Amino acid sequence: MTVKQSREQQKQETRQNIINAAFQCLDAEKSLSSISLREIARVAGIAPTSFYRHFKDVDELGMTLVDEAGLMLRQLMRSARRRISEQSNAIDTSVDTFMEFIQDNTNVFRVLLREHTGTSADFRAAVQREIQHFIKELSDYILLRQQITQELADLQSEAMVMIVFSAGAQALDADAKQLLLISKKVKRQLLFVQLGVKTFKEK
Repeated sequence: MTVKQSREQQKQETRQNIINAAFQCLDAEKSLSSISLREIARVAGIAPTSFYRHFKDVDELGMTLVDEAGLMLRQLMRSARRRISEQSNAIDTSVDTFMEFIQDNTNVFRVLLREHTGTSADFRAAVQREIQHFIKELSDYILLRQQITQELADLQSEAMVMIVFSAGAQALDADAKQLLLISKKVKRQLLFVQLGVKTFKEK
């Protein structure tokens, strides 16, 4: 590895440390707009001035967190869909994977959930783009698994994503027993949507 490559790798690692630190700073009370640069720098273990070598300001970091949160979740759901066989239940596998993600990455999901209706128009638009990515990928998957039109696949996908995100909001502060009940309920709701589309198609 050359000196230039080593410096670039170190720069990327520091940038990722800042992103991880920002996620750590978020909780039920703190949103993207309320965490400070100094707090993020302290958790990341860097000088506040070093922050500006990687991000223009906290707002740019916030946009990066939204993108990162959406990408992390989409990659996980893609992995879950690859594990689904003809014998396994796509809804059960997907919901279980999603709930595990929320439990393991609470603050990551908080970013998507909170900023979807937050005060920043830019953050709201960024989260909406991530949601549209979810809807598109699920719609493509539905078209492969079900003999339905593009329009019905899009409608089914959008309904399912909205149901799952709503369940995710309930799951954030749920204990193990509550999480089990939420998962069971959302699986039934998704099945209702799937069966409803099938019934609509057959009319």
